[in-house]
Amino acid sequence: MSKIRLEHELPQALVEWGWKYHHLGIPTNKKMPDEKYLPQFKFYHSGFPTSPFGVEWMRFDKDSPIHPLIQQVPHLAFEVEDLDYELNTRNLKIITPPNPPTEGIRVAMVEHNGAPIELIEFEKK
Repeated sequence: MSKIRLEHELPQALVEWGWKYHHLGIPTNKKMPDEKYLPQFKFYHSGFPTSPFGVEWMRFDKDSPIHPLIQQVPHLAFEVEDLDYELNTRNLKIITPPNPPTEGIRVAMVEHNGAPIELIEFEKK
């Protein structure tokens, strides 16, 4: 049986697995200031560079290939050291396989209890 986490304890992903909080992605239908467009995914993102909390807004084109859960439910994103290791050793339900949204970054999306979770790996320099 899994250990029950107490109110003051941090999540297992942070304490035991070493994941680092990166951002909270929130879907919106509203055009936001300073949006950047990712044509391969047909969506706009904004807010992250100026948010002290790592809040990122995402606005999707109607024909965006992004998984519907990600388009409808806010997601948490965590930085991981080794994306392949995390995906292959944790019991995670992958909804978007690893892909490079921009140079030097690989991401994958998993689903946990109906919530999308993004794992991000940055290229080591």
